Amino acid sequence: MPDGTFKTLQGGRLTTSGSGDSFKVNDSSSIVCGDVSTKNATVHLVDTVLTPTS
Repeated sequence: MPDGTFKTLQGGRLTTSGSGDSFKVNDSSSIVCGDVSTKNATVHLVDTVLTPTS
């Protein structure tokens, strides 16, 4: 997963940063399991719930 800012399905933004085993999402959530291949996507599991801003 590259560093950067990405648009969510709801139109919000999330950011990713880091490398190796220390990737962060929105500077607070750690990716605990990455690059999980599914039938139609690649999934990255995080250790917190990401909620959209209102």
